[in-house]
Amino acid sequence: MITEIGKVVALSGDSVWVQTIRVSACQSCSARAGCGQRALAKVSGGRANQVLVANTVGARVGDEVVIGIDEQSLLAASLAVYGAPLLMMVLASIAGYRWLGGTDAAAILGALAGLGAGFWWVRRWQRRSGGKYQPRLIRVNSTHSVTCL
Repeated sequence: MITEIGKVVALSGDSVWVQTIRVSACQSCSARAGCGQRALAKVSGGRANQVLVANTVGARVGDEVVIGIDEQSLLAASLAVYGAPLLMMVLASIAGYRWLGGTDAAAILGALAGLGAGFWWVRRWQRRSGGKYQPRLIRVNSTHSVTCL
């Protein structure tokens, strides 16, 4: 399970918006001088991300929570999101070249059609998954209660 600590910033029905800050593990790594991850972390600047997660643990606004996603789910989703459109683009480019006259324009049109079909397939596949590839709340770390005067 890959986990991340975040803060609940808003409620949305039976879900919560959790904000996380991207951090890099460079401080504890002995190979940080020659690593590309360090450069990427510098470029991103530690920006905040927000994700909508089903509220299965009763979290409230201001709570520090732990969200997580299964490693196998992340791997499968990454393969589908990146691999399927690329594969369909290459196959459709070859098909377009062979079936539509053997020109570069036909290959380009086939590639664009294949890329679009790949994105469409991934979107449909994600909707059918029923949330299997979405992060989920694991626990509430601490509660920050807000009092009104």
